[in-house]
Amino acid sequence: MTKKPPILELRDLDKSFGPIDVLHEISLKVHEGEVLCLLGDNGAGKSTLIKILAGVHKPTAGTILMDGEKVEFDRPRDAADRGIATVHQFGGTFPLMSIGRSFFVGVEPTRNWGPFTVFDRKKANEIAVKAVQDFGITRIDDGDRLVGGLSGGERQSLAIARAVYFGARVLILDEPTAALGVKQAAHALRIVNEAKRRGLAVIFITHQVMHALAVGDHFAVLIRGAVAADFRKNEKTREEITDLMAGGESMADLEASVEGYMEIHEGHPPPTRPTG
Repeated sequence: MTKKPPILELRDLDKSFGPIDVLHEISLKVHEGEVLCLLGDNGAGKSTLIKILAGVHKPTAGTILMDGEKVEFDRPRDAADRGIATVHQFGGTFPLMSIGRSFFVGVEPTRNWGPFTVFDRKKANEIAVKAVQDFGITRIDDGDRLVGGLSGGERQSLAIARAVYFGARVLILDEPTAALGVKQAAHALRIVNEAKRRGLAVIFITHQVMHALAVGDHFAVLIRGAVAADFRKNEKTREEITDLMAGGESMADLEASVEGYMEIHEGHPPPTRPTG
């Protein structure tokens, strides 16, 4: 039987902002039902890589493939349409919205009310609550509850449930446990395993080695914009991974230079190096 290609694969991906090289020959792959942990200290280049996968930046060179076919993302909508969903630390949710409204923001279900079309609050609440409870958050049973009243872990669950409901195939989790307590972080890790069980390809970005080891199948350590190590579960110890990550202190200065460059050239796309 022919093995299925990875859902998402990167081949020799580079990213430069003008004269500043940020990513160098990044090659990674993730299959369905697999968690790829992308490890790196602050400033290792993780944020730039996430933005490329989410369609915010285009790579300077290299190839992105989905299901073995080359793809290009000119904007975030292109990545979303291919099933790539990014969830940030607090889920990108809206604190002053209800759970049901936040779940369907931008794609609200409607119903007719006389000559008017109005938001179908009951339907939205029922779907949102069921989707979140399916991920094990049984404490949420009221779709009218404000998102701002949820814990950090519950917000993460809401965002992940939303992504899955709308057809995500690749779930990018950006430091999902960084701001959580021990109990909330443990629950967030269970959510990651549930997404994996459902067949999603998960890219778990973190600098917390213990959290990565708890859920990961495949690991890559990013240092100064390059993949310093690429290995499978049980091939390296926690101490070895921590030592690898400790080699990337100076990347923070590089990312600060990129931010300065972008501010100077605000409103003007940074030049890219010719390829080929």
